[in-house]
Amino acid sequence: MKISIITTAYNSARTLRDTMESVLRQTYTDYEYIIVDGSSKDGTVDLIREYEPRFEGRMRWISEPDRGIYDAMNKGIAMATGDVVGLLNSDDFYSSDDALSTIAQAFMLPDAPDAIYGDVHYVDEKDITKVVRYYSSKKFTRERIRMGYMPAHPSFYVRRECYERYGTFDTSYRVASDFDNILRLIYIHNIRTRYIAKDFVAMRMGGASSSGINSHLHIVADHFAAFRKNGLRPKYFLYVLRYIKKLFEFSRKNRKKAEV
Repeated sequence: MKISIITTAYNSARTLRDTMESVLRQTYTDYEYIIVDGSSKDGTVDLIREYEPRFEGRMRWISEPDRGIYDAMNKGIAMATGDVVGLLNSDDFYSSDDALSTIAQAFMLPDAPDAIYGDVHYVDEKDITKVVRYYSSKKFTRERIRMGYMPAHPSFYVRRECYERYGTFDTSYRVASDFDNILRLIYIHNIRTRYIAKDFVAMRMGGASSSGINSHLHIVADHFAAFRKNGLRPKYFLYVLRYIKKLFEFSRKNRKKAEV
């Protein structure tokens, strides 16, 4: 069971070392590590070259201009040869050394699903030992997508054949092509999924989906565009209530455990 891990990067020299170290610490080694760099100018490529020998042939990478993070993700998926594909952003890192082992075991069961997902946590950008928020996917259901809910995307691992059959990321979205992709895979095409009660990834605050109220307004616009594109009507009242709660969490810097 080969797992393809894809990291997209652009001027990520400050954080990418943590990402790569967390991959190298994994106890499960049947993986390929793909880095898609967008022609960084800050030493990211030098760092990739430094680490490449430590992966002992399991790393492949490119560095060239792209049209944004979703274009880079699509390039990585096109390069992937694994049975299962997951995304690990260049400012994120695995929460434990057995993350890939847990993922592989789930896909090797007799009743294995098409995709698995779990939990993630956010850490302070300047102090990664400081947990800011815990994001649990436990209560996610297929129907809750219409209220704007989705499983924690950095914990989402899916069979490569699902991307080949149902498509990858729509690059027309500003910040929520991952939601459109999940909507298509889980709601429209009803792939089989399974929740695993495990914290898979630590995410630094300040990324495209966690950088303040403006980013959340862009997410709302993208969500509604995804609903229209896929011929669905969101549950508007419940969707709005959910986002009021979400914005309140961020405005008060809530540090308690939060579920989707």
